[in-house]
Amino acid sequence: MAPLAQVAPPGVESSGLIQIDLSPRKPKPKPEWLKAKAPVGETFHSLKKLARDLNLHTVCESANCPNIGECWNHKTATFMMLGNLCTRRCGFCAVPKGKPEPIDMDEPRRVAEAVAKLGLKHAVITSVNRDDQNIAAAQAFASVISEIHHQAPGCHVEVLTPDFQGIEAAIRIVVEAKPEILNHNTETVPRLYRVAKSGGRYERSVRFLEFAKAIDPKIVTKTGIIVGLGEEMHELLDVFRDIARVKVDILTIGQYLRPSRDHLPMSRYYTPEEFAFLKEQALRMGFRHVESGPLVRSSYHAHEQAVSTGLSAS
Repeated sequence: MAPLAQVAPPGVESSGLIQIDLSPRKPKPKPEWLKAKAPVGETFHSLKKLARDLNLHTVCESANCPNIGECWNHKTATFMMLGNLCTRRCGFCAVPKGKPEPIDMDEPRRVAEAVAKLGLKHAVITSVNRDDQNIAAAQAFASVISEIHHQAPGCHVEVLTPDFQGIEAAIRIVVEAKPEILNHNTETVPRLYRVAKSGGRYERSVRFLEFAKAIDPKIVTKTGIIVGLGEEMHELLDVFRDIARVKVDILTIGQYLRPSRDHLPMSRYYTPEEFAFLKEQALRMGFRHVESGPLVRSSYHAHEQAVSTGLSAS
């Protein structure tokens, strides 16, 4: 039987002895630029109560967004339709996964009611993936666009949709409903799609954005990228070029924050200087608006993005 390895006491140097640090590891604190204020305020609490009363979900809560207080108090909210269970298992996403319930076609009316009661200036509507019912999911998006325009005239509607598995008929249904902004997130670089965006295809996401412009060249399109999953800077710039080529108007770039140990590990924190560099490079490629920063998420400063692209007055 081999002799047990000897361990020197902490702080004692001894040749031939193996130094092992048995003290518990402390997690590294978040950089100062990643700390958000706790959500407070009258509008925040009103929206939270109304969402409960109308049996609605907000992605702000389901995805643990750090900007929930700021956005809600500025009367911008992101409602999540088609249930609270996603049919895909993307490695970065905090939204629960599982077998979803049947699509509730009255939900668009209730979302519009909440938008109208809160007097929202800019409503962002997203959903879980419904690979089981892509056409019905697209019809629900078209319905909510119509309902908000009817119940809350003057409120701009931004839809953040899944890729509908590339089904052109589904994409057309949403585009022809005329949202003020059509958003579909690219999320990451092609090399990481297999591990990060389960069920997604990079080429399909780029084609989605290209096809939307082909249907309606005047529609404002938007996409989002998260960084910190292990991508290289040159890969990010290649993605920017791909989506600039299909004439995407708005680009958002934000830091990936690991929701739990069951999600993909974060490779590193990007610095504010790196976010500024990415914004500068993207603007040079022709995007009309670039939102780039550690706490940026798809709907962060959504109203301001609408202003900068000429959709609304400041």
